[in-house]
Formats: sequence, structure tokens, C-alpha cells
Amino acid sequence: MKFDGVASPVEVSLAWSGESADATRPLAVVLHAHGPLPPGAQNVTWRYRLVYSTYVVVFSSEGMQGSETQWLEADTQSPPIPVLADTRPPTTLEILAQYLALGFLHIVPEGLDHILFVLGIVLLTTELKPVLVQVTAFTVAHSVTLGLTMYGIVSLSPRIVEPLIALSVAYVAIENVVVGRITLWRPAVVFGFGLLHGMGFAGALRELRLPKAEFLPALVSFNLGIELAQLVIIAVAFLTVAMWHRDKPWYRPRFVLPASAAIAATALFWTVQRIVA
Repeated sequence: MKFDGVASPVEVSLAWSGESADATRPLAVVLHAHGPLPPGAQNVTWRYRLVYSTYVVVFSSEGMQGSETQWLEADTQSPPIPVLADTRPPTTLEILAQYLALGFLHIVPEGLDHILFVLGIVLLTTELKPVLVQVTAFTVAHSVTLGLTMYGIVSLSPRIVEPLIALSVAYVAIENVVVGRITLWRPAVVFGFGLLHGMGFAGALRELRLPKAEFLPALVSFNLGIELAQLVIIAVAFLTVAMWHRDKPWYRPRFVLPASAAIAATALFWTVQRIVA
């Protein structure tokens, strides 16, 4: 921490940690920084060199009404924060922009299991309509459980949800190999898995401990960020591979089957890892 650009000694303590043995899951940590306030200090900045992903900093001090929330990327230094001046609450537009970005980042690049799930959907067929039907079913399902879980209407332990999410990734990949075509039950199965993924999304959003005034716009915007990330994954997969090679006789045996098998093996490893952890 620096006050007006001058480093200040602070004591940083661990207040809470969502520890996980699974390297594919983000680690949530809450730190409290305690230290003296230099006389006449106007601004404070924060930097944490051991962070390698996007995270949130909430700053408040005695004599300050409200708090300042900032999203920081990796080990970058925060913009200056006024020490004693009353902090203007974020506008609805600012909240929407913040959580839209967070929802996107939760999938790309941080949500590898969700990325592989969407790729598993794309691999089954090179036709856009069946892909969009499955993605729509997935979107509706995870939107429902994201909202219900955030409002405390439904609840399921992460120890159950996280292994099942990994297992859902394995299932769609295995079905790509074994069945190799769109079935009548595929959208329904994807919908069911979407319910699980929504609970996983809610867990990430809940860790941010949203103020009540920010809750609804943050929830909606976070979900929109997830949808945008899914559409980007589909567009990249289709435009870089499927659109150009889908009519080739070797497309399924040389690309779809090995890719699906690799996804299935990875997801089964995660399933075991999360159960053990």
C-alpha cells in the first residue's frame, strides 16, 4: 500500500480463504490490511504481486462513508483512492460494465471446464441450428439456477456440484464419441447439466459479497457476460475449424473423435480430483 505514492508499512492478514486442491478452480481469498494512516494523506493505492488473475479490491476506512470497489488485473497497481472523502456509489451502468466483464472472464480464460463443455457441444455437429438449440437450453437452465441460488431459494454443496460439473463435461464428450449424432434427449441432458453449471456460477458470484444495492444489476450483467463468452467460444470454434473442414471425410475420425476423447479424459480426471479434494 502507498499513501500519496509513498510506501507505508501494513500488516496483511488472511480473513477467509476458499481453498481448493483443484488447480482449474479459482481460489477466493479475503485479505485485511491494517496499518497507520500518515498525517495529511490524500490518496492510497494497492498492489499485490502474487496475484495472476482478475480480482476485486474493496477499500474503506474510518471517517469514510461508503466504500470503493475496484477490479484489478493480476499484479497491476490500483488507481488512487481518496482516503477520507465520501465515496460516490457506483452507477448502475458502471455496475453492469464491471460484472459483464467479470462474467466473461469467469468463462474465458478462467473457466476451463465450462469452455470444454461448450466445445463438447460444438463438436457433436457442424450445423449451427442444433448447436444453438443446445446452447439455448444450457443458457436457460444455468440462468434459472444462478438466480435461484443467489437468492437462497435452492442450495447444493460445492462438494457435490463441482464433481458433477466435471462429470457433465465428460458425458457430452463421451456421447460425441459413442453416439456421434444429435439425439432427441441431447438438449434435455444439456439443460439438466446447465442447472448444475448455474450453481457453480453462483458460487463464484457469491464470493464477491455484493452490496444489496448492486445485487440485481450485477446478477443480470454477470449472466450476460457468461453468455457473451459462450458465443465467442462457439464463433471461434466454428470459424476456425468446423466451417472449413466439416465436409471433409476425415473431419470426424481425425478431429472430432480425438478432441472429444481428450476432453472426456480431462473431465474424468477432474471428477476424481474434485471428489478426492
